[in-house]
Amino acid sequence: MDNLKKISGLLMICCLLLTGCGQTNDSNIEGDLTDIMSDIYDGVKNVEWPILETVEVRENNIMNFLGTSDIDYKEGIASEPIIGSIPHSVVLLRMNEGADIEAEKEKIRKSVNPRKWVCVWVEDDEVIVDSRGDIIILIMVKDYSKKIDESFKNLD
Repeated sequence: MDNLKKISGLLMICCLLLTGCGQTNDSNIEGDLTDIMSDIYDGVKNVEWPILETVEVRENNIMNFLGTSDIDYKEGIASEPIIGSIPHSVVLLRMNEGADIEAEKEKIRKSVNPRKWVCVWVEDDEVIVDSRGDIIILIMVKDYSKKIDESFKNLD
């Protein structure tokens, strides 16, 4: 009986540790989206980014960035290269209160075009749609999507 209690106790500790390690930070990220974007890029070390421009996501350009305009968002910005066909796009969306974040992420995932640039593209595994709290990030960056996503996840 004592061995059974020990084993049960160990199993319970293992389960708690495993579930704790897989948790994500679902708290809202406070602040201006431009500052958040800057913090994300600052969190990726030893990368020389192309010259980037940050633009507001609006009705007249949302299709270019997301492939759909059917998104329940409050505000958004996109960061893309100023010059030429460089496969690099990072979009931040602050969602409306009550928006179904997972459903919106899936819409973006299904609609976005990883081949939207002339003569260049990103591979499917370089397209990341993630979220923290009320912010969705779309990342399509050649070679660095995972590093950008990691920086996003690590924001305070």
